[in-house]
Amino acid sequence: MFTRNILKELDKWSLNNDRKPLILRGARQVGKTTIVDIFSKKFDQYIYLNLDTKDDKDLFERNYNISDLIAAIFLYKKKSQDKKTLIFIDEIQNSSQAVAMMRYFYEDSKASKFYVIAAGSLLETLIDTKISFPVGRVEYLFLYPLNFKEFLMAMDEDEILEILQKIPISNFAHEKILKLFNLYTLIGGMPEIVENYKKHQDIIALNNVYESLLNSYLDDVSKYARNDLTQNVIRHCIESAPFEAGGRIKFQGFGNSNYRSREVGEALRSLERAMIINLVYPSTSIKLPIVPNFKKSPKLQFLDTGLINYFVGLQKDIFNSQNLDLVYGGKIIEHIVGQELISIHNERKKNFNFWVREDKRSNAELDFLFPFEQYVIPIEVKSGKTGRLRSLHEFMKKTNHDYAVRLYADKFSIDDINFSGVNYKLLNLPYYLGYWVGDYLEYYVR
Repeated sequence: MFTRNILKELDKWSLNNDRKPLILRGARQVGKTTIVDIFSKKFDQYIYLNLDTKDDKDLFERNYNISDLIAAIFLYKKKSQDKKTLIFIDEIQNSSQAVAMMRYFYEDSKASKFYVIAAGSLLETLIDTKISFPVGRVEYLFLYPLNFKEFLMAMDEDEILEILQKIPISNFAHEKILKLFNLYTLIGGMPEIVENYKKHQDIIALNNVYESLLNSYLDDVSKYARNDLTQNVIRHCIESAPFEAGGRIKFQGFGNSNYRSREVGEALRSLERAMIINLVYPSTSIKLPIVPNFKKSPKLQFLDTGLINYFVGLQKDIFNSQNLDLVYGGKIIEHIVGQELISIHNERKKNFNFWVREDKRSNAELDFLFPFEQYVIPIEVKSGKTGRLRSLHEFMKKTNHDYAVRLYADKFSIDDINFSGVNYKLLNLPYYLGYWVGDYLEYYVR
């Protein structure tokens, strides 16, 4: 099994003498349990508690104080309290008592010596609604599908990774890296999919896995929903989301339905809490802070681009494409870039925004806004001549700096742009450098 960037974050957490119990958050099947299993190898012993099982859940349901709870856990699992121990509490949403006890693994001097991680497949839908973790007594890490860097780790592409780590990149390997990025865009970053492809090198064989992943989300619907109508709307939204992803949506009649705006809005927000989708709202901000406009239509970001390709039927188009900007009206390449940008942030759930011009007579729109130091950096995802980047030019007329980014199919370069009296520097990055945008801005601005 491959490693992930999140392991570095877990290492940092474990080395902190003032660490708090850690809550891993993320959609079902993004690899939470697997990553903890890998991480557990660094400890003398590992205790796995699955609160889907009665015996494990009962340990927390007996109203023990923290000392008795620890004694019961170690006795039941036949482990010694004198060893460096990682305790993983899976499916913690099944026990409010277990959630309540998290604080004592931080506050109690004897309990705090143990390393405690918790997770749950439906945890996201329940946080802030049915359960509440003790504020200030736990910390969070967010898990997403594999980004391109992690995909290359999984595929054992060590030489390519070494090339990508050097900033600025040398362009001699551009064609090979772009081909690997197209493969990543095609199959996506769900860990089971990537592992299956690495083993069998068969894209068609992945289809059963895609179906299984979608069915697992549909099976959860009854657990999200409070009544039959909500269940039906959520199910419809899950099935429709891949077809609506990458574009702006309206809640009313979402997915060619008769459902009302309020019903769809509640369903989509449940799926957003479950981290199956992101609702990406527009902003007119050209300076920090970036203020989203929740009254305007959002764009829909689905969990994983590979799932979209399968359900929408785009696999052949992407497989045969030399330029992803031409596939599905450019939605797929914008979507995978969005997936990369989301994966940059592990410590907190951070959404991004896109820019729209305030003038009602203009439909100027930029793909992403990227906060960097004191600046709001515009990012456009588009190939072709710089003269076509009219929305980017409009943004740069208004802003307080001269830095802009374009992600495209060509090689790394920097252009001096002079358009209608507007002068700025355009950092042209190949699509596959989306995850490294912050590093390139650091290099570029410094």
